[in-house]
Amino acid sequence: MADKLSLTELQLIIKDSLYLAMPDMYWVTAEISEIRENYAGHCYLELIEKHPGEQNVRARVKAVIWNNRYRFLKSLFENVTGELLKAGMKVLVKIKVDYHEIYGLSLIISDIDPSYTAGEMALRRQMILKRLSDEGVLMMNKELELPFVPQRIAVISSASAAGYGDFIRQLKENPYGYVFYTALFEAIMQGNETEFSVIRALERIALKAEMFDIVAIIRGGGSQSDLSWFDNYNIAYYVTQFPLPVITGIGHDKDMSVTDMVAFRSLKTPTAVADFITGTVLEAENHINQLSTQIAEHTRKTLLRYRDITEYFRTKLIPVARLAISDRKEDLSNRIIGIINVGKEYIIRAGFLPENLSSRLVSSTGSFILSGKTSLERNKKDLKSLTMKVIENSGKKLAEMQNSLNILDPVSVLKRGFTITSKNGEIIKSSADLSEDDIIDTLFSDGSIASRVLQQQKENKSD
Repeated sequence: MADKLSLTELQLIIKDSLYLAMPDMYWVTAEISEIRENYAGHCYLELIEKHPGEQNVRARVKAVIWNNRYRFLKSLFENVTGELLKAGMKVLVKIKVDYHEIYGLSLIISDIDPSYTAGEMALRRQMILKRLSDEGVLMMNKELELPFVPQRIAVISSASAAGYGDFIRQLKENPYGYVFYTALFEAIMQGNETEFSVIRALERIALKAEMFDIVAIIRGGGSQSDLSWFDNYNIAYYVTQFPLPVITGIGHDKDMSVTDMVAFRSLKTPTAVADFITGTVLEAENHINQLSTQIAEHTRKTLLRYRDITEYFRTKLIPVARLAISDRKEDLSNRIIGIINVGKEYIIRAGFLPENLSSRLVSSTGSFILSGKTSLERNKKDLKSLTMKVIENSGKKLAEMQNSLNILDPVSVLKRGFTITSKNGEIIKSSADLSEDDIIDTLFSDGSIASRVLQQQKENKSD
């Protein structure tokens, strides 16, 4: 029978055997299953390896990074990757095999290659994007149309986040005096609960989507490493499918998360998101002002054009009328002179006429002359009256056209108590264009309101 060994003696044999068999340092790839820091600053990990394409664990071992190395490796890793060491990461670590009589087998980590993890993170991000692309949803939120005046904003953030406060303050203190309506849907923006919390907030907003124009996801503050929580397929998928434009202000300088890549618009900070929204409303105001200027200029040019037409007729028609009267007068005078000359010639040739015939001839001649003069005066008056009537009618038409332009001016229409109703920036011309629960914008002369259609009533038409 072999000699008996104590447990300690056996442990020492195992320890010596391992040191003899594995005296060197080794680079090993593994996935972090668990990680924690203790009060002394040491970092304790559990490393695993899974079967390819599966979730089943095929190997598991404990590891430790002593505090004197951990401070350096932690800083190096975060500077390169923008991330903190955490569960779920794949790492390339330099280890030495250690065996302790009490704690058993473990790996002592002396170095980490952050570029390996960065590559794995980038690969994971690309795999998520490819999956979304293959599903045909990658660009769906980007293809939505931003409302003409986005004033109603659903905000996903933590109420205590500094970024959320900056966002609200930037909106309220905008230099243009615009009024915005915000509603906070609180969510956890870092840690393991981020996915569930953000998706839950999106679901709550979707139930009231008609009440909002856009969604803003605001993180702000916190560590750069917290950005990785938004490299999440499920969050990204919900964003791509969302019925409203999603604008992100997660707060990053180096990189973009998958959520940023699929959102309608991504900006670096919550303040930048507020500036973007304010700028969009400013563009809308400038566009309206430009249209108003164009309408006013078109009206002015139209009035000038018709004024010029009237002046043209006034200056051209009167001389023509005067010339026509003059020609008519001259023609009548020539006729009268011709008649008198014919009468004189007839009397001379006859030598004499009976007294009554002579009187009748003189009387007839005088009557004809008088009639000619009367006709001339009447034609003169008729032509003058016609000329004045043409000028008067032209003036009336000009006044009517000016009045029509004033009536068609959108500002005048609104000031008379009328309103302009639109949905998603499109003017509503018929009740048939609306459905129940549609959100409509009503423009008044002094502002606008948003409302929801409660009931649609159609007009009954009879033959």
